Amino acid sequence: MEITAMQLLSLTLKGFRGIRDGLGLNVLTLDFEALCDGAELVAIAGANGRGKTTVLDNMHPYLAMPSRASAAGAGGFSYYDHVFLPENEKDLVWALEGRSYRSQVVIRLNGRRRTEAFLFVLSDAGAWRPLTLEDGTVSDGKVETYTRCVEHLCGSADTFFTSVFGAQGKRQLSDYRNAEIKTLLADLLGQEQIRELGRKAGETAKLLKAGLVALRQEAAAMDSETGRLARAQSDAADAPARADQAQAAATAAALTLGEARQVYAQVTVQREQAREADARRAQLLQEREAVQAAGRTGMQELEDREKDELQRLDRLTRRAAQRQAQVGQRRERLEDAQARCRALLAREHLVRNALRRLPQAERLLALRAERARQGRDQVAEWEQAKGQLRALVQRVQGIEREAGQAALQAQSLRRRLGLAAEVPCAGMPLQGACQLLADTREAQALIPSADAVLRRLADEKVEVERDGWAVKARVQALAKAGGQLEAVERRLERARNRASRLALLAAKADDMRVVRQRLAEVLAELSGLGDPGGEEASVEAGAEREERDAITAGMQAIDAQRTQQSERLRQALARLDAVLQTLPEPFEPQQLVTAATACDHAVAAHENAQRAHIDALKQLESLQALRQQQKVLAQCQATARRRVQRVESAMGDWALLARCMSNDGLIALAIDDAGPALSGLANELLLACYGPRFTVSILTQAETAKGEKREDFDILVHDAESGEGKSVRLMSGGERVWINECLVRAVALYLAQTSERRYETLFSDEADGALDPDRKRMFGAMKREVLRLGGYRREFFVSQTPELAGMADAVIDLEALRTDADPVPMERWR
Repeated sequence: MEITAMQLLSLTLKGFRGIRDGLGLNVLTLDFEALCDGAELVAIAGANGRGKTTVLDNMHPYLAMPSRASAAGAGGFSYYDHVFLPENEKDLVWALEGRSYRSQVVIRLNGRRRTEAFLFVLSDAGAWRPLTLEDGTVSDGKVETYTRCVEHLCGSADTFFTSVFGAQGKRQLSDYRNAEIKTLLADLLGQEQIRELGRKAGETAKLLKAGLVALRQEAAAMDSETGRLARAQSDAADAPARADQAQAAATAAALTLGEARQVYAQVTVQREQAREADARRAQLLQEREAVQAAGRTGMQELEDREKDELQRLDRLTRRAAQRQAQVGQRRERLEDAQARCRALLAREHLVRNALRRLPQAERLLALRAERARQGRDQVAEWEQAKGQLRALVQRVQGIEREAGQAALQAQSLRRRLGLAAEVPCAGMPLQGACQLLADTREAQALIPSADAVLRRLADEKVEVERDGWAVKARVQALAKAGGQLEAVERRLERARNRASRLALLAAKADDMRVVRQRLAEVLAELSGLGDPGGEEASVEAGAEREERDAITAGMQAIDAQRTQQSERLRQALARLDAVLQTLPEPFEPQQLVTAATACDHAVAAHENAQRAHIDALKQLESLQALRQQQKVLAQCQATARRRVQRVESAMGDWALLARCMSNDGLIALAIDDAGPALSGLANELLLACYGPRFTVSILTQAETAKGEKREDFDILVHDAESGEGKSVRLMSGGERVWINECLVRAVALYLAQTSERRYETLFSDEADGALDPDRKRMFGAMKREVLRLGGYRREFFVSQTPELAGMADAVIDLEALRTDADPVPMERWR
């Protein structure tokens, strides 16, 4: 038996999010030799979110954190979601069979994501060196080689995480389907060799199947070839008759070729005889072409001369028209300037009148401006007088209000003084000393002053009213000034406009002198142009008439020369045509072409007939060869059929062997054999820890509706209290937890007793969450029972239950490792 006694020595985690978020640390190092020396049950304690699961998930050399894996198998987990530094590291030092190993996993996030995994072994010299397996595999940092090295030392990851590592949220055995549980139990029971034999048998059957496909394809190809040979033999059945026909056709083609060659020779002789006449005809035709070219050249020269004369005539016509147009435009400009000057001079008397009347208008404007200024001053004085009058009116109103108040006060004083005659002590000596008449005596003293105020206000009112009458008279006297000012302003504006208009007209006196001078210049220039029918116009018209006569004479000479050249050309062509008519008819080249074509066709027909004869002879030979190939192919087909039958028989045997070595064959029998043992171990754990109430049995077959047996997997739980049995899937959550844990630990115990590889360290993460306090204590007792029965050295577990943590031999308290917490000595947990 191979004992895989893996012992954890130390663990360093760098850059893991769970450690940073829970403890505030970027790097966490745990020395298990110091923390767990001699302890069997080791609890990892701490509040929620302190990183307990992160630590437990990394206490193994496999490349996975099982509690964080989304699915089983490769690809179900990635470190990149659980680290945060550019370069993160997991460094685990562990011992196995007396040798120390170091797992170093580096997860890089800087730039391209990459994971490197190294497995080192401690040499006898005390140095770490990469592990090298017997087959030459070296741990070179690649994930694939690292996984291969770890599984070579510790077994498969599925076996490890199913039997000895209870991850948080781990899938229960009752949730596995039939095929999954068989594959899992086969791995746990060490059926790898049987499965490997079944896999090899299956691969052999697949190879035989692929070979059978090739053999069948080869047989089909032979069948197709047989059909092709039969069709080819059928097509070549009349080869002898076609050979005779081809030979007769070749003989007829040879006769036709001889006749065509004879005709071609006769036509060639006729062409040689007509060659001299053709040469003379060609010479005459060349002379005729030269005469025509000379005639065309002469005609072109005459046309060019005629074109030049026409251009001269056109230029003459345009020049005369342009001269007449320029004279007309100049005369129109001068006449227009004369009309403008006369129109300006027509207003000259207005300018003279403005010069005479301008001084008088300026004196009137100054006089009316002075009157307007005096009127504005009177209006300003009138406005000031009205303001003074309003102030005096307001003053009189104030005096009247003040006099009214004084009169009321005097009236009140007299009323208070009149009370002295109405009191009971009136006329008595006590009247002067009566305290009740003190107000009356005070009123008597104040009456003279109140009367004086009334007199003063009356005098002041009279004075203010006198001033008001004077101001009012002045306002009435100045009231007419406002109406007169508007008339004065209107007359001033009319005077200003008249003076401005006269000043503008007077300013044009100098312009009139300039216009009179310009008019004289225009009249002189008009007289200089003269009469349109005068002497200058006659001279220019005579020169133009002489030039036009010269152009007309040139045109007539050109027409005469054109007539002469046409006549000479006609005579020369008539002479050459008469000579050409005396020559014999020219040789027709098409006759030679036709004869050559007929000869070529005869040659091609003769060659085709010869090739057809040769092909017929070849087909005759091919017919004989096809008959021989058909005999050989029939023998090959018989051999191929025998090989296909042998491969089909062998493929069935190998397929049957593969099925026997599969999960439904010997492996299923092995699982059936292990079922009672697993049930016995699970029942022993249930009895030792939870009492005799529950017992379990493992069913590997189920009965169908037809009464037949089929492969299945189910865990049947018998309840001693109710006397009933039911599937574990139908039990409560807490009951399922401890039954599942007993089954898992039973699997571990079974492996420890029967497998060639067993583990000495167990792991579990919060598996007691659904249990009540009593069951939690029983759960802790079961852990020690499992260690005792299986001979395990230690179990690491995570629990939020203080009772379970108190049952542990050692506690790794993550609360003490927080950056803001005081260190707690681990001996306190012993």
